Amino acid sequence: MTTATRPSTTRVLALAVALDVVLVLVFAAVGRRSHAEGVTVGGTLSTAWPFLVGLAVGWVATVALYRNKLAPLLVLPTGVLVWVATVVGGMVVRRLTGEGTAVSFVIVASVTLAVFLLGWRALARVRTRGTARARCR
Repeated sequence: MTTATRPSTTRVLALAVALDVVLVLVFAAVGRRSHAEGVTVGGTLSTAWPFLVGLAVGWVATVALYRNKLAPLLVLPTGVLVWVATVVGGMVVRRLTGEGTAVSFVIVASVTLAVFLLGWRALARVRTRGTARARCR
């Protein structure tokens, strides 16, 4: 891929952050629905905001640590750092605000957010490898 056709890191970063935000919102909406709570915009945001804070911390840390070699689509280190910060940050904020952090919730949130935040990156990796192989032929 030439420099002219390669998407800029800034554009890829913006798309990765946006997709992560959407997936955290989906996580919150699915959780609310599974507990028979209303899936409204306000309700979803009230459930998601602690995890969105954690997500923001994760992205700031990732950009700061990997500024010169930032790769938003990588599972490791980007995805793992963002995922861990999202879960830990979300649980810390929930605890500080008096919301529940039962062990079962921590486990379900960790697994679901891993599937979401790491899964799309793994799929993107498979797709970009396949595209690269096709171009080489």
